[in-house]
Amino acid sequence: MQLHYSRLLEKERRQYAALESLKLGRGGVLYISKILGVDKKTISQGRKELTSEMKTFIPGIRQRKAGGGRKKN
Repeated sequence: MQLHYSRLLEKERRQYAALESLKLGRGGVLYISKILGVDKKTISQGRKELTSEMKTFIPGIRQRKAGGGRKKN
């Protein structure tokens, strides 16, 4: 986890730490801050970034073409 974290860019680090803390639930922020050596405020900022990006996320290209599948009679 620490090796992966060390290879990320600054914004990616914040968001990765935030995501890992969310997966752990209660006490996750403190645990991740100790393991990765980051401030709790940094993880909170990453959480804010994740939630704001989720609100504005619009899926891009469709995986399948429109009109595929079984035809209606």
